[in-house]
Amino acid sequence: MDRNQSARPWLQMILNDPLEQLTNYYPISPLILTAGQPTVEQLALIRQAGCQVVINLALPTSTNALADEAALVAAQGMEYVAIPVVWEQPALNDLARFFAVMEANQARKVFVHCVVNYRVSTFIYLYRVLQLGMDPDEAIWDLRSIWEPDETWASFIDAAMQALSRTD
Repeated sequence: MDRNQSARPWLQMILNDPLEQLTNYYPISPLILTAGQPTVEQLALIRQAGCQVVINLALPTSTNALADEAALVAAQGMEYVAIPVVWEQPALNDLARFFAVMEANQARKVFVHCVVNYRVSTFIYLYRVLQLGMDPDEAIWDLRSIWEPDETWASFIDAAMQALSRTD
C-alpha cells in the first residue's frame, strides 16, 4: 500500500487540488498547507482553498518575493504573518515565533510558504515533533518528500531538538 495514502486518507479528496500548481506544494493536514512562493494569481487559489492565514518564512528580498505581499494577502481577506528566516542562518527565535503563530491559529486553515518549501518543511517538521508530539520517524517522511536538509539545516534541526525537546 502507498505509504502516503495509508497515512492520510483525506489525501484522496485533494488529488485534483488546484494548489498542486504551486512550487513543492505539500498538504500536511486538512488545516496546514505548505509550498514555495506563490504568485499573485495563486493567492486567490489559496483563499479559495479556505486558508485564513498565510505565513511567509522567506525574506522580502528572496527569489520571486512578491512586492507588498502583506497587502496582497489582506486584499484576499486573509491574515498575513511574516517570519523572515535567513537561509544561511536559521534561528531558534524564528522557530519559537513560528510555534507561537501556529499555536495561535491551530483551529484555522493556514498556508505556510517560503521560496521553495525548504524552510517551511523543516519548521513544520519541528513543529509537529516538538509541539504536537509526533514521532520524529513518522514526521520525517513529509520533510524528506520535499528535500534532504543540507548541513546548515540538519545542524539547525539537531540544535532545535536539543534545545526545545520536552522532558516529561
